Amino acid sequence: MPKILIIEDEAAIRRVLTKILSEENDSYKVEEAEDGQIGLEKIKNDDYDLVLCDIKMPKMDGVEVLEAVKKIKPEIPMVMISGHGDLETAINTMRLGAFDYISKPPDLNRLLNTVRNALDKKQLVVENKILKKKVSKNYEMIGQSEPINHIKDIIEKVAQTDARVLITGPNGTGKELVAHQLHEKSERSNAPLIEVNCAAIPSELIESELFGHVKGAFTSAVKDRAGKFEAADGGTIFLDEIGDMSLSAQAKVLRALQESMITRVGADKDIKVNVRVVAATNKDLKKEIEEGRFREDLYHRLAVILIKVPALNDRRDDIPLLINHFTEKIALEQGSTQKKFSDDAISLLKEYDWTGNIRELRNVIERLIILGGSEISETDVKLFASK
Repeated sequence: MPKILIIEDEAAIRRVLTKILSEENDSYKVEEAEDGQIGLEKIKNDDYDLVLCDIKMPKMDGVEVLEAVKKIKPEIPMVMISGHGDLETAINTMRLGAFDYISKPPDLNRLLNTVRNALDKKQLVVENKILKKKVSKNYEMIGQSEPINHIKDIIEKVAQTDARVLITGPNGTGKELVAHQLHEKSERSNAPLIEVNCAAIPSELIESELFGHVKGAFTSAVKDRAGKFEAADGGTIFLDEIGDMSLSAQAKVLRALQESMITRVGADKDIKVNVRVVAATNKDLKKEIEEGRFREDLYHRLAVILIKVPALNDRRDDIPLLINHFTEKIALEQGSTQKKFSDDAISLLKEYDWTGNIRELRNVIERLIILGGSEISETDVKLFASK
């Protein structure tokens, strides 16, 4: 049930607006406030899906209300009500974040269209927040060990900056989780995080994938195509397995970092991009530099902040937490009851040599849940967890 607040000092206009909205849709719950101060208090103490706010009011005008609401509850769409002399001010409120404005006396069709559009926008914001929470949970970092807490501390300090980050560590340790956390905790979180697995793209296609191409640049280029850097504009690009990138592509990435410019394959026009670069690798890049497979200047550009993700064998105290996390997740995915692991089973799993790290642990947990008994015992682990 959409909840709408009308902030207007003229009682007659409040009554007219309330009547129009109530007759338009009987599911609208409409409340009133006779001045800006009362309206702001209501907004602080309650949740509204839309606020209609007059501009010229005693005690606190509409511009002041708008500025205050954008600080405390920016997701609420604000539609400003303007008299003829307020039109310029009304237009200025759009720059301050107002959804729209309507003039007095309100045109019925314009008013109702504006209200519907504003409520639709609020619904989208709510749905995006729910979706974002789900996505965020998928990339949650599980663990309380010293190495993991150290990484969480670095993320908190670095996320709000645009500093480039190089994440290192063995396969299966969760380097992509670090990249997602850096993005989600940054001011770029409303823009996209674009992931590129450099090892999965053939070397002859990596430049086109990253920077795009123009029609006719090569045989299969039948139309212009934007690359990953353009797709990530305003957000973050995560270059996973960057140690596998060709030297020619490395040179172009270096230019993108130095000049914030990219050029599509086959084009002669530069494109400006605003992208934060986070990279990851399981290789020793210093050794790759010595052997001529990785550019030293690119390494120094990428490794402003270095985050080393530990192997699972180096954070065994986190294994019970990870077991619980995976059993919950698998039960939810399969729509089944969550199984319990006995203390002996957990102790045995803590002693395993996890060469495949967290990825391997997750696979073993799923195997035990499918093949084991109602409670996973030490015997189940010995039977089904062997590699």
